[in-house]
Amino acid sequence: MLRFFYEHWIMIDNEIQLTVIDRDDKEHVINAPTDMNLNIMEICKASDLPIEGTCGGMALCASCHVYVLSDHELQQPSEDEEDMLDQAFFVEPNSRLCCQIRIQDQIDGIKVKLAPVS
Repeated sequence: MLRFFYEHWIMIDNEIQLTVIDRDDKEHVINAPTDMNLNIMEICKASDLPIEGTCGGMALCASCHVYVLSDHELQQPSEDEEDMLDQAFFVEPNSRLCCQIRIQDQIDGIKVKLAPVS
């Protein structure tokens, strides 16, 4: 990824870019580090986006429910994640808990939309 820094373009090797669409349909393009073992929920919270993440990323709630809009190949949801999505509202085929999507090079350019809250 290239970033403009002090009048020069520099290459940032350990960052990816993701786009999060909030509940007002506003797009937020965020750079996220790949070397800190973070997930999308943590990046959203750090970016002051309106996401709860009540369980802290343990897939024990559905308060970080998102829709994956891009065509990235993600790891299959765990049984715990599927159980939580079974109890969530507004679930679609592209629903995921963003606490279960790790920030890594393979998801560079991912686009997600925050699901409505009940």
